[in-house]
Amino acid sequence: MTYILESLRQIAALGGPVVVILLIISVVTLAAVLYKLWQFSVAGVGRHKALQNAVLAWDQGDRPAAVAALKRSKSYLVPVVEMAFASGPEDGKRLQAEAEVRFARLEGGFRLLDSVAQLAPLLGLFGTVLGMIEAFQSLQDAGSQVDPSLLAGGIWVALLTTAVGLAVAMPTAMVLSWFEGRMDAERVTAERAIASILHPQGPVGDMTGIAGQEPSLA
Repeated sequence: MTYILESLRQIAALGGPVVVILLIISVVTLAAVLYKLWQFSVAGVGRHKALQNAVLAWDQGDRPAAVAALKRSKSYLVPVVEMAFASGPEDGKRLQAEAEVRFARLEGGFRLLDSVAQLAPLLGLFGTVLGMIEAFQSLQDAGSQVDPSLLAGGIWVALLTTAVGLAVAMPTAMVLSWFEGRMDAERVTAERAIASILHPQGPVGDMTGIAGQEPSLA
């Protein structure tokens, strides 16, 4: 740990304030990614087996089995499915809106990650431009006694900020793409569940446990 901290100090000393800003951004981004992973885990993103069993039972006309299977589900989509059980075909848009409210909660922070992925390389390039200006100023001050190592050293230090910017942006873009892919799959799951419930293929079975039940909005 001490070695890592010392390496970060050296990089910050070489790259200047731009690298320090990028390091701070990387810490904030890492915290946001860890929070999103925790949020996805708590919400049960991608874990809809019991909910899908409930939808399948409802689609086949087995209402009691659908209710029983839904009670075993830990998915954040359970309230939406409960509302669908108590709704009619004309309520499709309302159910879609309820699902979108839950998707919006899970997608909170995506704009931050997208901004980091787009701005980190530009910030690194900005630091490189500043470093190159400083390197050429040093070369000009040297006058006729130009030392090639002076220019080379200034250039590689200047390019360090671009490297740090890319190192922050690339993993962020990959993680954001993965998050967005998961949410696309969640939308497909919700749309299919709502359509199957509102337009079941099987016969209407026993409605015991459904009639008179207030839909959950939690």
